[in-house]
Amino acid sequence: MREARRFTRDTLEQWGVNERFDDVCLVVSELVTNALRHALPGEHGCTEEHVSSVRLHLMRWAERLVCAVRDPSHESPVPRDSDDFSAESGRGLFLVESFADSWGWHPLAGPLEGKVVWAMFHVEHPA
Repeated sequence: MREARRFTRDTLEQWGVNERFDDVCLVVSELVTNALRHALPGEHGCTEEHVSSVRLHLMRWAERLVCAVRDPSHESPVPRDSDDFSAESGRGLFLVESFADSWGWHPLAGPLEGKVVWAMFHVEHPA
């Protein structure tokens, strides 16, 4: 998790994306945490190979920034329906929906197994 935050911080600094810095970092943290917590097989059977199958990608096109997290699960991400905003868990996708401009997911095709969960942000056009 620490590596994902460091990678995001360093990449956004290189790209000069300061106006959405906190939002992007929060969403990346939630997406990676969800993948590690819910998309890997078995709590105790999780090997280094499984953890390395979770990948974070950051992409930027002019005024759009996309964070995408690939994981090996075929389960669709579903926001939990909860009114308990003080709960310690279960708010990840609610936060993603709140801070990103849009989000979604797609199953992977071809030789790759699993899915990609993505979040998109509008950012200022680079100078």
